[in-house]
Amino acid sequence: MSEEKKIKGKIQKVAGPLVVAGGMRGARMYDVVQVGPQSLIGEIVELSGDTASIQVYEETSGLTAGQEVVSTGEPLSLSLGPGMLNTIYDGIQRPLEKIREESGAFIARGVKVTALDEEKKWDFKPAAAVGEAVAEGDIIGTVQETEIIEHKVMVPPGVSGKIKSIESGEHTAVETIAVVSRADGEDYQVSMTQRWPIRTPRPVAKKMVPSTPLITGQRVIDTFFPIAKGGTGAVPGPFGSGKTVVQQQLAKWSDADVIVYIGCGERGNEMTDVLLEFPELEDPNTGKPLLQRTVLIANTSNMPVAAREASIYTGMTIAEYYRDMGYSVALMADSTSRWAEALREMSGRLEEMPGDEGYPAYLGSRTAQFYERAGMVKTLGSEGRAGSLTAIGAVSPPGGDLSEPVTQNTLSVVKVFWGLDEKLAYSRHYPSINWLTSYSLYSEQLSGFYQEKAGDGWSEARQEAMGILQDEASLEEVVRLVGLEALSKQEQLLMHVAKMIREDYLQQNAFDEVDTFTSLSKQYRMLKAILHFYHTGKEKLTRVDFEMSDLMGLEILGEIAQSKFIAEQGMEDKFDQLEKSISSKIDGLEGEAVEIIQESEPAQAEA
Repeated sequence: MSEEKKIKGKIQKVAGPLVVAGGMRGARMYDVVQVGPQSLIGEIVELSGDTASIQVYEETSGLTAGQEVVSTGEPLSLSLGPGMLNTIYDGIQRPLEKIREESGAFIARGVKVTALDEEKKWDFKPAAAVGEAVAEGDIIGTVQETEIIEHKVMVPPGVSGKIKSIESGEHTAVETIAVVSRADGEDYQVSMTQRWPIRTPRPVAKKMVPSTPLITGQRVIDTFFPIAKGGTGAVPGPFGSGKTVVQQQLAKWSDADVIVYIGCGERGNEMTDVLLEFPELEDPNTGKPLLQRTVLIANTSNMPVAAREASIYTGMTIAEYYRDMGYSVALMADSTSRWAEALREMSGRLEEMPGDEGYPAYLGSRTAQFYERAGMVKTLGSEGRAGSLTAIGAVSPPGGDLSEPVTQNTLSVVKVFWGLDEKLAYSRHYPSINWLTSYSLYSEQLSGFYQEKAGDGWSEARQEAMGILQDEASLEEVVRLVGLEALSKQEQLLMHVAKMIREDYLQQNAFDEVDTFTSLSKQYRMLKAILHFYHTGKEKLTRVDFEMSDLMGLEILGEIAQSKFIAEQGMEDKFDQLEKSISSKIDGLEGEAVEIIQESEPAQAEA
């Protein structure tokens, strides 16, 4: 917007992150404004006559009535282009490294930095020729953004026509690399950078039903509560239950091409761990640094509360951009409760009618709008690319109360619920996902994939293991009252096998280089070995009466427990041998029981 057309008003009121300005007639909702002498960044969230209520994304102390407010006339938008990967942003896409160079260790108010490095040259390789017809979303060329990810330069949404010119070679992200002659005769200059408003979902050709799982390598997730690529999931749990642990494991090990990790209002030390750890991590598929396929958005609890809301949409828009290239993207939001608290604070300062527990009445619709931007899609473009965006949000209910509004509104939208258990976390059982309260609505539609990739008996093994854990829960009350010995031997065996599933299968060590990630085929073989022990022991109990202490004292149980540390390479042969050993050891136990019976029969006859 030109200088003479900019709308300029005056501050009338300052209340924390809320600034009310008069003289703003002609401004629009969600326009970005510059507030005060330091040009603090804000966004219009309410209009009444010529008065605008502005959500300011920086500290507002020192602002006074009468100071100038200038509207830019544009919504809060991002610069999308090469250079976003391997970068750490704040909630409004300002690179923290550049901010540190400008203002030191602390973020100065009003600091202005560009989201992308506008001086760095990228080697652009055209994928289209002069005279070729292109439509919105078509790929006209590529640059190697990192060693892992090739950045695909696309025709922006709403633009189509014939390529008038296109230039290969070294260019900055903002230089013109191609000119598209549109049907109306106008020329559109295409650069490697697109601008896109964060609150507007990027357009797609078609949404599709997710059919492929996001493989995480975490056994409790992949086996019992899988999430599809393009799916939505929530990780609710009280303080200290391991939400950040789960999300960081997913970010490290899930088979997504690109990771967008949003630290939305969490404690600074948790985000510090991420910032220190991620640059040191290796991508398991390429051996390159994991940060080369990761965008980090750090917006911690000591940053202005209003910026928490922007950070959620910033991360989602970046994720959609890489999805449009045809990549599988996983977005981790830690945590959406802090985003909801920002909504609550702004709603209160705007004096809106509160809903449950003071949250705004529109909390449910805002939550749905966020998660609905995830999905498996056919992207724009004549190539017919498919891309996916998987959204996983941590929820931090106060005191672990899952009936509070943020958790309930989230669960009404997402299809996977990984409920974290404080007791499991305190007993050092990680991931501390409770197998009795969690669920996944993708299990049935993904079962065909698991049957093909992991093993023919996957669905039956999964259902049987879940049944054993549920039966254990129903028998626990009896055991607490009268003891384990009061149960029948078959029930005692079930209780022991349930413990094996819990401790040997579901419990996973994130710090062990082998146990931290388990392939689908190894997960199936581990579970199959435990169930083989159960079936063999149960079958022998129907024919021979032997002591449970003898069965549970077999050394083979230690080998089953250690099977999680079997390396992936050559593991099929080792599990075949393990199952043979299970059969032979239990057969040997049967032989000992028969000998004891035979020896006791003559003695009984003499008596």
